Amino acid sequence: MTLFFVNDYGRGAHPKILEQLTQTNLESEYGYGMDSYSELAKEKIRLACEKEEAEIYFLVGGTQTNAVVIKSLLRSYEGVIAANTGHISTHEAGAIEYTGHKVIELPNYNGKLRAEDVEEYFDTFGKDANLMHMVKPGMVYISYPTEYGTLYNKEELTALHTVCKKYNVPLFVDGARLGYGLMAKECDITFKEFTDLCDVFYIGGTKVGALCGEAVVFTNKTIIPANYITIIKQAGALLAKGRLLGVQFDTLFTDNLYFNISKHAIEMAELLKKGLKDKGYKFYIDSPTNQQFIIMENRRMEKLKKTVQFAKWEKYDDSHTIIRFVVDWSTKKEDVEQLIKIL
Repeated sequence: MTLFFVNDYGRGAHPKILEQLTQTNLESEYGYGMDSYSELAKEKIRLACEKEEAEIYFLVGGTQTNAVVIKSLLRSYEGVIAANTGHISTHEAGAIEYTGHKVIELPNYNGKLRAEDVEEYFDTFGKDANLMHMVKPGMVYISYPTEYGTLYNKEELTALHTVCKKYNVPLFVDGARLGYGLMAKECDITFKEFTDLCDVFYIGGTKVGALCGEAVVFTNKTIIPANYITIIKQAGALLAKGRLLGVQFDTLFTDNLYFNISKHAIEMAELLKKGLKDKGYKFYIDSPTNQQFIIMENRRMEKLKKTVQFAKWEKYDDSHTIIRFVVDWSTKKEDVEQLIKIL
């Protein structure tokens, strides 16, 4: 048997979602997100984040969501600030640049942007005599958790939001793994507090229990472009059978399912983390979420490939590689225990 710890989107959907999709399969509904299930899901998301005024849109995937949100909120001469390890900087095949917008990379600190660096960039840009010839920073992008599984604490997120307000640009949070961030033991922020500190974010379904789909939440309605549904459709991110996304998010936000399955993933990650520590492995970065990065000797790594599927992240030195183990909402305790035993 090969153990699967490659990613958090390798399996299908939570059984309750499949059950609801089956039960509602023959119902006739309006298309393009105008169905009753999408409306129910929106109301439940508003209730969960305590934002009655929030506007919510369902898109098909994370890359499409990042591209649509960023392109729609930037002018033609603007770019988006991101950490040099950010998802849009490294793992989206230039999707943002493909829309015509530059990703302005700043240094990362454990995967995170520092508010002082962002402020310095805005300040320096504003004082540059040649700024009319330069790409203007028009947005700040972060992910929660980061690409390395780390978290912004409340103070850090507040500082970033304050800088964005000072320079009148939106703070956009990629929440592809949002549930795993909010349920982490080190998280010091509630869902409501999180939503208070960003202008737009999305709730990842693809990596947290859904077959596919992300829910974009605008907490700042004033920045929503006109005809937003049309913009989403132009980008190929709007499903005709929008009810498929509506049913999934309605299910995820019924009886706290989204947060409960995220909590399970964190429990599995903590179990794995303890096992790795007990075995004496060196961590590349201290992640409190569902991704764990360790430094492994290359010969050991090649042997491990025979029984475990994992992600080869990046070279550490000539004889060692950084590898990533990922758990998710569906990871079984016995699989984690088996992995630890093999290691």
